[in-house]
Amino acid sequence: MTTNQTPPDPGAPPIVPDAIAIHVRPEYVAAHSDPAAWQYVFAYHITIENVGDETAQLFWRHWFIHDPMAGDHEVEGEGVVGQSPVLRPGDAHQYNSFCVLRGPTGHMEGFYHFRRRDGSVFRAPIPRFHFNAPPEAVGTLFN
Repeated sequence: MTTNQTPPDPGAPPIVPDAIAIHVRPEYVAAHSDPAAWQYVFAYHITIENVGDETAQLFWRHWFIHDPMAGDHEVEGEGVVGQSPVLRPGDAHQYNSFCVLRGPTGHMEGFYHFRRRDGSVFRAPIPRFHFNAPPEAVGTLFN
């Protein structure tokens, strides 16, 4: 499911794609993965930048996780890694997290929910990013 194909939710805040820029760098973490046990660990490094003209606080996250082996699921909750950063125009917040998949490939995408000082709420789309274990990790399954 892509953020463009997410079914409309009449109760969800509006999507504002040009207020917050989100950049993601995923990577495979071989040291914590065990392909023989169908456990592939991926880290992702996120930068969230306020490119709009109003201060906003991130208060909620909503992820769509695609794992071809285990199926699709959603994860949502308060803030990011225990924080709810306030971003003034031009500010950026960085954090790292991880995802464990049952297969060597997958992807994530979703939304961050933000609140402005006037109390209005909006969603910033998190673009889809892909997880791909290297061929040597996949090859261990068949050795």
